[in-house]
Amino acid sequence: MLNISYEAFYETARLLSFSKAAEVLFMTQPSVSKHIRLLENQFNLSFFERKGSTIQLTAAGKILFDHIKQAKELQRNMQFNLSSLSGRQQAKGSLVVGASTTVALYVIPGILSSFHQQYPNIQLRLLNSNSENILRALLEQEIDLGITESRNKHTTVQYKFFMKDEVIPVCHHKSPLAKKKRVTVEELKNIPVALRERGSGTLAAVAEALAPFGLSIQDINNRIILGGTEALKNFLLSDTCLGFLPQRSVEHLIDNGQLVRIDIPGLRIHRSFFFMQRQGTNNDQINNIFIRLAKKQYNPR
Repeated sequence: MLNISYEAFYETARLLSFSKAAEVLFMTQPSVSKHIRLLENQFNLSFFERKGSTIQLTAAGKILFDHIKQAKELQRNMQFNLSSLSGRQQAKGSLVVGASTTVALYVIPGILSSFHQQYPNIQLRLLNSNSENILRALLEQEIDLGITESRNKHTTVQYKFFMKDEVIPVCHHKSPLAKKKRVTVEELKNIPVALRERGSGTLAAVAEALAPFGLSIQDINNRIILGGTEALKNFLLSDTCLGFLPQRSVEHLIDNGQLVRIDIPGLRIHRSFFFMQRQGTNNDQINNIFIRLAKKQYNPR
């Protein structure tokens, strides 16, 4: 097991901040610094260098950081494998899942519940953010597994298909658009539209669907940008703008007549969700159990 000095170094290296590492570890900043000095004295090496108000890892620090990351992965798997010899109910470990908004709100809760029933002693935590932030969290080892609707070109990340989803145009039932029920892509240049924030997978899906029509997000008459599916949905419930939202997030509002789906001929916004893992963790037992369970629930065939 890693001792507190290694943990102090790891968090400081991960966050590149002594104060933030102290917060995470519930320690004082001087205590964190003391433990890092103990390691530096042990190896007779410096692991950090100061540049103005920031710190950076030295070459030795980068080597130590890489080894500790590997050690933490081994420790996590060892704890699970040994404890699970007595059965699922006794298996111990932890799993931090990061999911983009649609998955976090409308897909993952049921999967987390099923997982918890089978493995009650594995600590679960869910991070909900947009796709861009989930990728960053995975790369910085804040999460063990990510689920987003976009694939990046990072060579250190592996992707596995999870499920399909659709984004649809909707508006309030009292909006003038609700009476029309149909608009053209060209009309989006003049119709007031509410959109998700930059970095959102929903916004990226809309942009990709508009591209074949020779339009970009900048060409749309965008009146407001909202951070999060719920924020956009609640805005549309009290405004006349058109908005693009995941179908599974508004089905009940369409069924009860509060929102109306608008037809835009030729515009179909389909997307896929993917599991994201850091390169080298594809054999992680807990991650793979969670992935199998999720696929079984949403892709039973």
